[in-house]
Amino acid sequence: MRELAGKVAVITGAASGIGRCLAERCARENMRVVLADVERAALEAAAAKLRAQGAEVLAVRTDVSRSGEVEALAEAALDAFGAVHLLCNNAGVGVGTSVWETSLEDWRWVLGVNLWGVIHGVRAFVPVMLRQGGEAHIVNTASIQGLLTHHPLSSSYQVSKHAVVALSEQLHHELAQCGAGIGVSVLCPGWVRTRIGVSGRNRPPAALAAPTGDFSPAYEAALERCIAALENGAEPEPVAESVLEAVREGRFYILPHRQWLDAVRARLEGILDGRAPGRAEP
Repeated sequence: MRELAGKVAVITGAASGIGRCLAERCARENMRVVLADVERAALEAAAAKLRAQGAEVLAVRTDVSRSGEVEALAEAALDAFGAVHLLCNNAGVGVGTSVWETSLEDWRWVLGVNLWGVIHGVRAFVPVMLRQGGEAHIVNTASIQGLLTHHPLSSSYQVSKHAVVALSEQLHHELAQCGAGIGVSVLCPGWVRTRIGVSGRNRPPAALAAPTGDFSPAYEAALERCIAALENGAEPEPVAESVLEAVREGRFYILPHRQWLDAVRARLEGILDGRAPGRAEP
């Protein structure tokens, strides 16, 4: 999708981090932008900033884990702008401990946002894109952890991100098979300076307040390392830039942090050799 000016972008998780930078970058391309996020105050602040810069913006408070709210987001985008050309399924959260100690409530929350949020986005917006015809593009935010398993005690997050990669590959095949002019990309960044390390602020009341069991002290240490890595991570603006470049080029895999490529290559070779997965560092 080479030409972006005048087209409509819908971005979930748009109130902060990569999502907010994607919204700002799309606005600079003179796209009309629909911002969705579960945090109403942050969402309105992000929308107000873009409007002050002259962008055409719609803000829709959305919990992507709920199919009805994503369907309402699609209807609101169409009512406001008449079409949707770029969908960024970007909302994400992260929490967890060992596979067996992560509570069922946390499994449901993380998979609900990270995986079901993408499923709901695809189900709500692909029919819209097919009906309107012409070029369109979908970007699903996964993670480098969707290609590696290098970070123990983040089970639910890694499972969700591997699933997003698989979903995106399947979506690519199915859209190509039916001859649709809809491109697909999957974004797999490394450490980025976002607020996902404190996404527990939006944890639903049903989820446990903290992990329990033998791995709890190790989990707390792993969480501290994760937050430190995020604070020292890459800025989100270049990631947003790499997304728009991939959309224009029709590129499927978006790997903005090239220092992880050797680890990905080693994992693929290990799979072919039948080796147990090893720890990976960039």
